Amino acid sequence: MEPNLQFIEEVSELSQQNVQRCYYCLRCTAGCPSAFAMDNGRLGPAQILKLVQLGQEDTLLRSSAIWLCIGCETCGTRCPNQINAGAVIDALRQLAIRARVAPGERTVFKLHQSFIDSIHLFGRLHELSMLAEYKLTSLDLVSDLDMGLDMFLSGKIHPLPKRIKGMDQIKKLYELRGKRR
Repeated sequence: MEPNLQFIEEVSELSQQNVQRCYYCLRCTAGCPSAFAMDNGRLGPAQILKLVQLGQEDTLLRSSAIWLCIGCETCGTRCPNQINAGAVIDALRQLAIRARVAPGERTVFKLHQSFIDSIHLFGRLHELSMLAEYKLTSLDLVSDLDMGLDMFLSGKIHPLPKRIKGMDQIKKLYELRGKRR
């Protein structure tokens, strides 16, 4: 099967990473705190980079792994070729959303979307709004309820959101994001 060269270029451009520089040393995966969970340990950052090099768009966009990256940037720090696999994974998430591929991790996607919506509304994260949206859209209504109540009672979750002063700049970012779809 021929590699999808257009996909390889698109991921490289969107992530601003030269994925072809990866020679599969596995340092990124060895340091990744999420690798054990990514497709049951079968698809860590190094394997994701290899699949990008092979143009395996469908496999990657449907994987759970791209939704389980926590964005810690350990992979990029450990890479001898300065490839930030986290940026590549983020690009893959964006491509999956654009292609309307069902996320491999539905609840993680719902949390991601709730986070993005909170930023869009307030210019910053408002935890209570984000968590309310997440709980309602994921239908995960009762898990972590005790912890959330403790956080609210201790003042770590504020009831009322505050908008930032530069909301016009946030709006421009979202408009730019919409043009790239």
